[in-house]
Amino acid sequence: MDNYIVSARKYRPITFDSVVGQSSLTQTLMKSIQTGHLAHAYLFCGPRGVGKTTCARIFAKTINCLSPLPSGEACGVCESCMAFAEGRSFNIYELDAASNNGVEEIKNLIEQTRIPPQVGHYKVFIIDEVHMLSNAAFNAFLKTLEEPPQYVIFILATTEKHKLLPTILSRCQIYDFNRMSVADMVAHLRRVAELEGINAEPQALTVIAEKADGGMRDALSIFDQVAAYCEGNITYKQTIENLNVLDAEYYFRIVDFLLERKIPDVLATFNDIVNRGFEANHFVAGLNSHMRGLLMCRDQKTAKLLDTDDQVRQRYYQQSGRCKPQFLYAAIRKLTDCDINYKLSQNKRLLVEITLIEIAQLNDDDVPSAGRSPRKILKPIFKMLAAKRTVTAASGTQPLQPQQPPRVQVTPASGNINDETPANIGNGHLELLPLIIAIKQYADNLPADKVALKMRLMQVEPVIVDEHSVKIVAENPAVAEQYKQLLPSLSKYITRTMGIDEVKLLIEVPDIDSAKKLTKSQMYSLMKEKYPVLLNLEQELKLHL
Repeated sequence: MDNYIVSARKYRPITFDSVVGQSSLTQTLMKSIQTGHLAHAYLFCGPRGVGKTTCARIFAKTINCLSPLPSGEACGVCESCMAFAEGRSFNIYELDAASNNGVEEIKNLIEQTRIPPQVGHYKVFIIDEVHMLSNAAFNAFLKTLEEPPQYVIFILATTEKHKLLPTILSRCQIYDFNRMSVADMVAHLRRVAELEGINAEPQALTVIAEKADGGMRDALSIFDQVAAYCEGNITYKQTIENLNVLDAEYYFRIVDFLLERKIPDVLATFNDIVNRGFEANHFVAGLNSHMRGLLMCRDQKTAKLLDTDDQVRQRYYQQSGRCKPQFLYAAIRKLTDCDINYKLSQNKRLLVEITLIEIAQLNDDDVPSAGRSPRKILKPIFKMLAAKRTVTAASGTQPLQPQQPPRVQVTPASGNINDETPANIGNGHLELLPLIIAIKQYADNLPADKVALKMRLMQVEPVIVDEHSVKIVAENPAVAEQYKQLLPSLSKYITRTMGIDEVKLLIEVPDIDSAKKLTKSQMYSLMKEKYPVLLNLEQELKLHL
C-alpha cells in the first residue's frame, strides 16, 4: 500500500517519443536540439494535463545529456541523466508561480541564473502557471528574460496565455499544446491497463476519455478511480455508475422519440433520468451536445469534429440520416435557450419539459427559413379523449363524438381573440401542463406595450381549484388589477384552446393588509409597467434603484 504510485506519475513520459498526442510539437523540439538552434526562452501553453511541464522536463534533460542517442533522445545513463532521474540535478530549477508569485521569488530566481551549470551544458528554469505572477514580478523578470546568461534557458508554462503581458510573449518562442483526442487517450489507457493487468472494455475507456475532456492526467486519475471501483475488471456499466455519467443510449432513445413526436415517451424517459439522480441541466447540456454530434455527422467534412470512437460514431451516422438540418438547428437553439434560462426559472423541470415538447413539435412549417419566421404555436400534446356523455336511443346507448375546439389566436396588436389559427392543446378538461402552456402562449402574444405584464404572466404558476376554477396569485393589488383587466380574454382563450366548456379565473393577493402600502421599489416597478419608456431609459443608462 505504501509503495502505490498513481498512474499519472507512474506512467509519466520520460522521452519525447513517449509523449502522447503532441507528435508535431515534440518533433520540432527534437530538431531544434539536434541542430543546436535553441532559444533562450520558451512558452508552453495549452489546457491542463496535456504535457506542458512533462515536455519541459524532458527538454531540460535532453539538452544536458552528455551522450545523446542518434535519434536525438537523452541516453538516460550518463551522470546528467541519472541526476535528473534521481531528482538531484542542479541544472533544473522549477518554480510554481501559483504559490510563489511575488517580486522576492523572482529576485531569488535571478540570483540562481548567475551560477553556471556544474554538469551538463545548460541551466533550465521552468516556471509553471506563469500567468499567476504579479505585475511587479513580471516587470522585475523582463530584463533577465530578454538577455539571460548564455547557459540559461527559461521555459514558461501556462494554461491562460491571454493573461500574459505582450512584453513577455514577444520574448519567447511559443508552443501551443493540443487537447488530447479521445482516440489517443483510449490507446494510452489501453496500454496502461495491459501493464497493470487490468481487463477494460473499449467502451468503458471511451467514457473515461470523454470525461477527461482532453487532459491525459485527468484521464489517468479517472482510470485509477474506476479501476479501484471495478476491482481490476473495468466494464462499461460499472464505469458510468461510478462516474455518474448518463448513458448515451438515453440520448439516442430520446431523439428517436422526438423525431416520431412521441411526447409521452419523451417525458417518461426524462422522468426516468431525473429519478436516477441526474440533474436536469446536465441532461439539457448532454442532449444539446448530442444534437451537435448529429449535426456534425451529416457531412463527411465535419464528421471528424465528433471526437468519439468508431462504434459510437456509426450510431451517430445512422440517426443523423433521419434528422433534417433545420430540425437540428432549431433543437440546438431551443436547448441553448433552455440552458441559459435554467437558473432563472422558478419551475426548472417544467422549463425542460416544455422545451422537449417544443422540439418534438418541430417540422418544416415551424422551422425558420429564408424570408419568414416560424409561427409560435404549440400543437396538441395529448390525444382527444372520447366524450363520456351518452345518448339513449331506442336501439341502445351510443357515445357522442367529441366536438373539435375552435381555432383561436391572440392578436398581438389588440390582445383580442379571433378564429384563425389552430391552438388546441387540451383534452377536454383542466390539466396543469396544458393550462400553463396556454397562459404562456397568451402572454407571448400580448402587445409590445405590455412587456412587463407579459413577463409576469410567463412566470405565473396557476393552481387548479376544481374542474372549472383556476387560481392565479398576484404580487400586489396593483398587479391584481392588471390581471383582472385581462380576465375576460384570458378566460375565453383558455376555454377555447383547452377545449373545455368554461373556466373561472380567481385572482388572489396574499397579505392584502400589508400590501396596501407599497415600497419605493414596488412603486417604481408599477411605474415601469405603466410607462415602458422608463424601462428603456433604465436599460440604456444602466440605472439601479
